[in-house]
Amino acid sequence: MRRVLRGSPVRRQVATAESVSSPRARAAARTARPSTPVFVIDTGDFEAITGINIHRGCLALVERPPLKSVEEVTSGASRVIVLDGVANADNVGGVFRNAAAFAADAVLLSHDSCDPLYRKAIRTSMAAVLRVPFARCGGGRQNLERMRAAGFTLVAFTPSETAEPLDTFAARAAGLKLALAFGAEGRGSRPR
Repeated sequence: MRRVLRGSPVRRQVATAESVSSPRARAAARTARPSTPVFVIDTGDFEAITGINIHRGCLALVERPPLKSVEEVTSGASRVIVLDGVANADNVGGVFRNAAAFAADAVLLSHDSCDPLYRKAIRTSMAAVLRVPFARCGGGRQNLERMRAAGFTLVAFTPSETAEPLDTFAARAAGLKLALAFGAEGRGSRPR
């Protein structure tokens, strides 16, 4: 929650009395804007509102940031992750968490990839979706050509036995601007 409060315009918070009185919540409250209303409700009422058991007892209504263009997030970038039809929120969140850990500059998502601002993706990413720049890139060959035109070397990951081993590729990829493409669960990357 501290990462959300620190990095995004929070409009409202709803919390249980237990979660508001925790040391973590007090630290998070110091990060929030003083004008952000916090509504404290009973745990039973919380579950009635959300329809699920929120075990940490805290929700926030956060303003969605404006969508950035591909050019905005790739300008000056040297490592970009490209997701092609990755639909599972946990997988998208995991990609963002790894993108942050390995200092990727941006994530590009095809039109049919999961919304990275979906609550489950945010949670799995440990709020990395709020720190790693991202853009929607539609889909298809023109997006790949746009990355090539911007000077990126395109790399598609595949479990195929005929693929070049990662360590072999890594040895010759030093210094290259890379667009690392990962395909959908099941079908993988679409043929180009």
